[in-house]
Amino acid sequence: MRFTFVIAGWPGSVHDMRVFKDALDKYGDKFPHPPEGKFYLVDSGYANRTGYLAPYKGTKYYLPEFRAGQIPKGKKEHFNYAHSSLRNVIERSFGVLKNKWRILRDLPSYPMAKQSQIIIACMAIHNFIRESAIGDVDFENADHEENDATPSEGPSSQGNEGATQHEYEDQSMNQFRDWIADGLFNRS
Repeated sequence: MRFTFVIAGWPGSVHDMRVFKDALDKYGDKFPHPPEGKFYLVDSGYANRTGYLAPYKGTKYYLPEFRAGQIPKGKKEHFNYAHSSLRNVIERSFGVLKNKWRILRDLPSYPMAKQSQIIIACMAIHNFIRESAIGDVDFENADHEENDATPSEGPSSQGNEGATQHEYEDQSMNQFRDWIADGLFNRS
């Protein structure tokens, strides 16, 4: 439940892929890419591309959706359920961050540079607490509520400047995702 890379300063209305692409363009040498043969689990705001495994779009995804309805059916729902269960730690990390540092829930109208510094400082202290194994009620609650996180926010959709996620999709990652989905579905 630690943060490994932070870019602060983008408005909330900017599309996730635009921020991600900018991070790769500007900080590619510092960006913590996944090791060869590994991947990060990303939400539906990102393209499915080498090193970044996204859920199926247009298919039930969040854990509360599965709890409220029927069990997963079909290979895409089975995959999305497993993906969401694993990605849940990310949602819990943001939950701890926002619980502990309530200023992040509604940042005062400081200049953008100061807001960015506040966000980065909160994340650094968050990581310090987690890495130091200091007793912390927010982390303890999140550790015990492993399957109860709800999505903090849906993916943003504005500010994409005409680029679609499909332009960034990697067909080999789509095939890899299908292979995992087939295995999960056939196992059930």
